[in-house]
Amino acid sequence: MLPMRVQYTLSGTFTRAGVGLHSGTAVRVHVSPAPPGTGRTFVRSDLPGPPEIAAEVSSVGRAQLSTMLGDERVGVRTVEHLLAALLGAGVDNARIELDGPEVPLLDGSAREWSEAIAAVGTAATEVPAAEPLAIAAPLWVGEGDAFVTAVPAAKTQLSYGIDFDAPAIGQQWHTWQPDRVDFAEAIAPARTFALAEDVEPLRQAGLIRGGSLENALVCAGDRWLNPPLRFANEPARHKLLDLVGDLSLLGALPRAHVLAYKASHALHVRFARALLAAERA
Repeated sequence: MLPMRVQYTLSGTFTRAGVGLHSGTAVRVHVSPAPPGTGRTFVRSDLPGPPEIAAEVSSVGRAQLSTMLGDERVGVRTVEHLLAALLGAGVDNARIELDGPEVPLLDGSAREWSEAIAAVGTAATEVPAAEPLAIAAPLWVGEGDAFVTAVPAAKTQLSYGIDFDAPAIGQQWHTWQPDRVDFAEAIAPARTFALAEDVEPLRQAGLIRGGSLENALVCAGDRWLNPPLRFANEPARHKLLDLVGDLSLLGALPRAHVLAYKASHALHVRFARALLAAERA
């Protein structure tokens, strides 16, 4: 019989600062331990109150090119990389205080978050952790040829596929099994990426104001403007990183084989909601 898993929090507090990908706003973040059962919670220390937002599926306000918890007035954008790092390190409970509307992008990956968590360490509590969702039948959500699906499995496994016309990216896949491969090594270092022809239209739309060649890979047809890549399939790994961050809103990754193809943050969140609905049913 497997030993019962207990909840974990951080053993200390760490601070990181940087600019938000979409807002371009400089933000400082303090991540500290939290009591058992409180989950991962964001706190907008720059606003009266201050407002607290639980990192849960029900808190998602928007999922356009990143995931936002809350709303435009009181919310936190681009939460997925930090949440993925916390989940990848097994941190169930954490208090995340920030003095702005968006989590800093740092180098475009979750590597600095994972390193900061490892530096302070984690601490076990005596409180049992909730069992991950386990599906009894295949589940699917999609839009066009993009989809996220899950099939019953004894252990958690995530697979991600992408397909771009740009030859430098092309079709890529990556699979991650949490019980076999360390998140901090295999997934966290993968950086966000963009196509060069999309950069200016996105900026005109008020997005990626904080993006640069220092915090995002940029692809121009058959070449990268800022090589080298950290992995041959770094874009696919980054999409998997985003999926982990979005599914962390369930509390834990589901016990299933989750497969995503050409998906988006919006589809990730739709899938998470469908999982919760299936569990209730």
